[in-house]
Amino acid sequence: MSKFLNNKLFRYLSVCLFLNSSILPVNSLSALAAWELKTNGVLELRTKSNTNLKAYFQKANQIYGDRFWVDFPGELKNPRTIKGNGPIKEIRLGKPNNGKTRLVIEFKEKTRLTPLTWRMVGLNQNMWRIKLFTPKYSFKKIGEGLVENKKGNIQSNQNSSYVKKKGNDYWKFPKVKQNKFSVVLDPGHGGTDPGAIGIGGIRETDVVLEVSKIVEKLLSENGVKVRLTRENEVNLDLPPRVSFANKINADIFISIHANASRGKRRDINGLETFYYRGWRGRLLAKGIQKQILRVSPGSPDRGVKQGRFYVIKNTRMPAVLVEIGFLTGRLDARRLDKKLHRKRIAYAIAKGILEYLSKVG
Repeated sequence: MSKFLNNKLFRYLSVCLFLNSSILPVNSLSALAAWELKTNGVLELRTKSNTNLKAYFQKANQIYGDRFWVDFPGELKNPRTIKGNGPIKEIRLGKPNNGKTRLVIEFKEKTRLTPLTWRMVGLNQNMWRIKLFTPKYSFKKIGEGLVENKKGNIQSNQNSSYVKKKGNDYWKFPKVKQNKFSVVLDPGHGGTDPGAIGIGGIRETDVVLEVSKIVEKLLSENGVKVRLTRENEVNLDLPPRVSFANKINADIFISIHANASRGKRRDINGLETFYYRGWRGRLLAKGIQKQILRVSPGSPDRGVKQGRFYVIKNTRMPAVLVEIGFLTGRLDARRLDKKLHRKRIAYAIAKGILEYLSKVG
């Protein structure tokens, strides 16, 4: 979810999400419920609700080798050391101080690590994943407890793009009649109006233009005629956007935006989709909202709502305005700053559109 930051002693990552699963190992007060370091070098964690994770990396010194560790709230009752294999020297679970649990992975000497590329990713509302290394030789998994909790949060997303599997039906688009439908995509803002400015200077205009172009490509490949209200960084007022869609008599209009909270609060994240009128507008909004949530596990569902935005109020066809996340939010901004997640969002929007067209066509 974020790069590790440099300083003299360690590289540090802090992530915080509100989670919904509270199943813990027997005799443990720790927020850490289960963990597994898999054979491909990926560490997966399951935690309880309202968990603030803090992850660190420290280079080797005279006493210890390179170490990665994660701190959890809650005190571990049974500190222990587990022997490693392959590039792992050992794994330690302990309490660095009262009320804390620490999971430490210590690597053997000369293990090749690239911590600046590491990301802690939320798979759903109580699971986390981070790729630590790529094994050169056979490596046996190490872990405790059941990471994939079958009785977990009903909102958790096992089909999200973070866990994409070959052959997964989710990645298949519904078929629509070729060259029958016309769609207008409206990347919000542009030119001297950058829209929301988020964490690290990420700009709404850049994010939504890139996502819109990917959606355009996906829809075109599936036989839909697509036009963009803008294709580069130009100033474009609201009336011309509406006139453009009305003039070509598009079947649907999609305005793509990214959000910002007042005061730039980093704890506010979430996805929402607006429509102005009619069952068709609502159906389109519900379909897109459903799909973007599937590729953004952990990001709150802010719902499908009626809105009076100019571009969806004044277009003559079913129209929605989709907010693909808060650029000021800790979780959403880190995702939207990554090209891979923008592709996932674009895929989700395209799928929502195609599902709508397949129903009404």
